[in-house]
Amino acid sequence: MWTEKTKNGKYKHVERYTDPVTGKEKKVSITTEKNTAQARKTAQRALLVKIDNLLDARTISNITLSELREKWLNDKRRTWKESSYGSEKRNSRKVVEMLGENCIANNLTARYVREHITSLDEDLSLANGRISVFKRMITWGFKNDYISDKSYLDKLEKVATSTETEEDIEEKYLESDEVAKLIKGMKKEPWITLTRFLVLTGLRIGEAFSLTAADIDLKNRHIHVISNYDYINKLTDTPKTPSSKRRVYIQDELLVFARELKKEALANKLIYGSDLIFQRKGKPLVYESYHYQLSTVSQKTLGRKITPHTLRHTHTSLLAEQGVDIETISRRLGHEDSQITRKIYLHVTKKCGKEMRCRCKA
Repeated sequence: MWTEKTKNGKYKHVERYTDPVTGKEKKVSITTEKNTAQARKTAQRALLVKIDNLLDARTISNITLSELREKWLNDKRRTWKESSYGSEKRNSRKVVEMLGENCIANNLTARYVREHITSLDEDLSLANGRISVFKRMITWGFKNDYISDKSYLDKLEKVATSTETEEDIEEKYLESDEVAKLIKGMKKEPWITLTRFLVLTGLRIGEAFSLTAADIDLKNRHIHVISNYDYINKLTDTPKTPSSKRRVYIQDELLVFARELKKEALANKLIYGSDLIFQRKGKPLVYESYHYQLSTVSQKTLGRKITPHTLRHTHTSLLAEQGVDIETISRRLGHEDSQITRKIYLHVTKKCGKEMRCRCKA
């Protein structure tokens, strides 16, 4: 390091380093007010840190899993939706905690990861989710030269879950009589209206929360799904996937209901300045409040707790009962591919077939 006095009376401390990629010599500098021994010592330390950052010395050799996670998240934040970023941030934090913040990312092995990332006393789907997040993070590290080898990821297979029984599948949706019991037991607005709407449309709760009067086209009988309300980050964003942006046909049993919802939303716009279909004084409904209502009332009336997504699956079962084909159902729901939807469809159609055969024999 050498020191130069600047025109304004300050001191510039300069250090050389060699760029490992180009092989060319480069310089970095830092300026201090004084040229004392203490100032030069402080400048020397600062220059070394500056060079270290420029060279990104802690890459393949010794980057920790915590450091790798931060770099991965910082890069992905530019392209991910806020909701996706928030989800990956939470899940990856748990992964790092279980594996160890200071473990060297490049030294991880399949056995070590498998032994630390799963827990015997939890739902296996949670472990599978963490394995997926870990693989995405390490794969990104490999592509960006922080990890030298990722071949061991092939050994990290998702934990096999038990085979779903017919009873398990039936727990994912409601029968028609159960829907009636649920709505009768709610007794409070706007939850009754919202529940009916979700059953009749199959929309995701975030899609329903972002709907406006303009999205309901009564003339052409379509609901335009063009946005999604992220109730965690409190913002309206684009739909979950490209296929989620769609038109949902307004069937006969939904038409009068949709007309009433649009009329009320337009009236609310005059009062509160917002034409959201589901609102409370101009603001989106609170997801946690609806989740609590749905969970509490379903436990009391049906003997089990359900979520808003159960109503989406219920819409699938009702369409399957009416003979609607799986491709049409998937397009209506905005699915690219859903194993659960397919399982419910096959289960319901199989069940309907059995009932039909029984009636014929009788």
